[in-house]
Amino acid sequence: MPKMKTKKSVAKRFKVTGTGKLKRAKAFRSHKLTAKSAKVKRNLRKAGYVSATQEKTMKNLLPYV
Repeated sequence: MPKMKTKKSVAKRFKVTGTGKLKRAKAFRSHKLTAKSAKVKRNLRKAGYVSATQEKTMKNLLPYV
């Protein structure tokens, strides 16, 4: 049976934590930042986590992580 391939685009965007959760960056941080409040921008800096419903799909895309 051939080896499974890792989806490299997913591997660049997600990291696995010690407990096995997938960590990701938050969206809406690239442009039009003058319209957003300092509080919103500060909260966008923090890491987000993949929801439980999407986690199984993502782990299929990252077979060796």
